[in-house]
Amino acid sequence: MKICVISFDFWNYDSHIVDELRNQGIDAHHINIGAYQHKNFFAKIKNAFSKVVFGRNLKTEKRQKMILDRLNKLGKQDQILVINPELIQREFHLEIKKSTNRYKAYLYDSLSRCPAEHLLDLFDEVFSFDKADAEKHGFQLITNYNYLPENQMDQTPKFDLVYLASFDKRLVDLYEIIKKLEKSGLSVYAKIVGKKSWKKRLFTSKNSSVSYGVKRIRHEEIPGYYKKGKVLLDLIRDKQTGLSFRIFEAMALKKKIITNNHTIKDYDFYNENNILVLNEDFSNLQKSFFETDYQELNPEIYRKYTLENWVKIVFDL
Repeated sequence: MKICVISFDFWNYDSHIVDELRNQGIDAHHINIGAYQHKNFFAKIKNAFSKVVFGRNLKTEKRQKMILDRLNKLGKQDQILVINPELIQREFHLEIKKSTNRYKAYLYDSLSRCPAEHLLDLFDEVFSFDKADAEKHGFQLITNYNYLPENQMDQTPKFDLVYLASFDKRLVDLYEIIKKLEKSGLSVYAKIVGKKSWKKRLFTSKNSSVSYGVKRIRHEEIPGYYKKGKVLLDLIRDKQTGLSFRIFEAMALKKKIITNNHTIKDYDFYNENNILVLNEDFSNLQKSFFETDYQELNPEIYRKYTLENWVKIVFDL
C-alpha cells in the first residue's frame, strides 16, 4: 500500500504519522509544504514585490506546484491525507486528487480559525479534532495523537508547573495563573516564543522563571522541557474545542495537566486527580492539586490515543 501525507508541518508533528506508517510496513511519504524556501535573496525580494504590487504570493504558488512535482515522481497513491487543506487552493486539490483512489482530510484547527468549507466536498472522508465541527458537519471525530513513547513517572521535577507556547493573547491568562501560584509558593517555568515576545518581559518574580525568545523550540526538545514540571499547563485558543497535542504529551510523560478546555471532561481518560479544568476566574486553581501524584491510566485507554491506533483508524489499516 502507498500512502502520502501532505501538510504544512511547522512543528514536525505530522512527520510522526509517516514514521508510524512505515513501522507498519506501509510505503509512506510526506510532502511538507512548509519546508519550501526561496532559492535565494533575490527570489525573496521578487516575491515581496509580487505580493505588494500584484497581490500574488509566488512562494505559495511554488509550494503547491512542488506537491504536484513530488506526486508525479512518487506515482499513484492508494491514499492521500491532507492536513489542514485550506492551505492549498482548490485548483491544486483537483490535480492532487487525480493521484489517488482515496482523498482524505484531517482538520486539527477549528473551521472558525481555519475556514475550509469551500474545499470539503473534494474529499472522500474528513476527520476533525474539533467536536463542535464534527457534530455540525458530519465529520469523523478523532483526537490528536500520542506520538511519544510511554515514560516512567518522574519523581524529581524541577518546577511545579511548566508551560510552552507561542506569543499571543493567552499570555494574559498565563500572567494571572503565575501570580496566583506564586502566592501559594509554587514554582513556574514558562517558555514564550514569537517575534514579539521580547516586548513582554514583564516578570521579575524570584519564584518563577519566564523565558522569552524569537526562535521556536525544536520539536525533539519539547519533551525535555515538559519533563521539568510536575504539572503541565494547557491554554487553548479562542473557539477551540479540540484537544491540543499537549494533552497527549502529558499522557505519555505521565504528567498532571491544568487546562481551560472544558471538553476534556467528555473523554474516557479524564480523571480529576490528573486533570484540573480551570474555572473562568481560576478560583479552583489550588495548591492541593500539586500535592498528589499522577494516577496511571488503564492500558487499553492509553493505547486508544496512541499514534499506532490513530493511523489504523484514519487509513483503515
